[in-house]
Amino acid sequence: MERELIGVWGLAALFVLIMLRIPVALAMLLTGVVGTFALSLASPFIKFGPYLLQFKTALWNSVANYDLSVIPLFILMGFLAAETGLSRDLFQGISALTRRIRGGVAMATILACGGFGAVSGSSIATASTMSRVALPELRRLNYNEGLSTGVLAAGGTLGILIPPSVALVIYAIVVEAPIIDMFQAAVIPGILAVALFLIVIRIRVSRAPALAPAAPPMTRAEVRTATRRLIPVGLIFGSIIAGLGLGLFTPTPAAAIGVFLIAVYGVVLRLIGADGALTWPRLKRAVLATANTASMIYFILFSADILKGFFARTGLPAALSDWAAASTLDPFLILMAMLVILIILGCFLESLSMILVVVPFFWPVLVALNGGEFVPADSAAFGMSTDDLRIWFGILALVVVELGLITPPVGLNVFVIKSFSPHTPLGVIFKGVAPFFAIELARVALILALPILCLALPRLL
Repeated sequence: MERELIGVWGLAALFVLIMLRIPVALAMLLTGVVGTFALSLASPFIKFGPYLLQFKTALWNSVANYDLSVIPLFILMGFLAAETGLSRDLFQGISALTRRIRGGVAMATILACGGFGAVSGSSIATASTMSRVALPELRRLNYNEGLSTGVLAAGGTLGILIPPSVALVIYAIVVEAPIIDMFQAAVIPGILAVALFLIVIRIRVSRAPALAPAAPPMTRAEVRTATRRLIPVGLIFGSIIAGLGLGLFTPTPAAAIGVFLIAVYGVVLRLIGADGALTWPRLKRAVLATANTASMIYFILFSADILKGFFARTGLPAALSDWAAASTLDPFLILMAMLVILIILGCFLESLSMILVVVPFFWPVLVALNGGEFVPADSAAFGMSTDDLRIWFGILALVVVELGLITPPVGLNVFVIKSFSPHTPLGVIFKGVAPFFAIELARVALILALPILCLALPRLL
């Protein structure tokens, strides 16, 4: 019992450090090391000296994983797409097709966020990149400030779910799920999110046309030019998504192909003297930004391993699993409580940190609630096998993490948009994003009620 108590104190200390704005990776590392030292004082079987010796190889073991090699490649793909103007071409091309519709440019922003999310794999990167591209155009057309910033904050959340996604890769590694299955499972919920966001925009501008004034028409030549630039974007993004969805290649080759295709596209633009040419300064910026972001993620992964080792020694996850197995509470009630906790934590924590800190606690509890690792689907509490539960819970977890990104008072995506629109009050942004938050709750309810939305493609393909 003493070890479990140390684990509880360690968990409390972790969240205190995070609330004090200590970087999450450092907070996890400090909690893991200091917590293990406390365990060594309480138990003669845990030696702190030999524990410290593992640090010689622990960092290497955290990054020398083939599955994790996909992370810097997807990140580089996103930065190259931004440097070569693919994000701008995507937005302008879609906008040329939708601007005749009332609110069409806002709809184009959502569609472009979904498309860019397919290569960036990060909600914050999607929100920041598309803010640079879309916000000036929305303002030029006199769109309501709340609608404009709300659309960008909500559209940015698509980066975390639409495959390929770094967060999906990390979740799959944590719970030992096939990465391809997770990507396939995210397709329908991702498309559903885009469709629901478009419906929200349509309803809002129908009720209040002043939110989205009619855009001036484009000439046929301008439309042809804008839509022509969609062709390479569609070929690059489409080849990656189709290849992953059909199982033609695994995530790491898919990311490598994406990087190669975008680099070739940038070089071709340079040869013909077009905008978005991949010059050496742009390539350098993309590589350095990738190194910075990837190193941060790897440090978080290393710290999470140290933290996971500490909690495993305390026996706290096992104690929670035993409690869940003996509990008479309804499994769906416990699952919904977990989702509420994730929404609340999403206001304060970055998505990868949440997955690495919280999922290792929640997942064993869900397995125990379901009836065990090898329980048949027909006798499982959730009515599905453990493999299906891995996929279903993963999509649910990422969707509610998305919710946390736009939830007051500390929705991270809202503050990203605020940095690009410093004169817009936070209250205006939160008010603009509120309808999208409400429709996201409806999407969570749909996925809870219809797990087949997540499981259909993995079972079919």
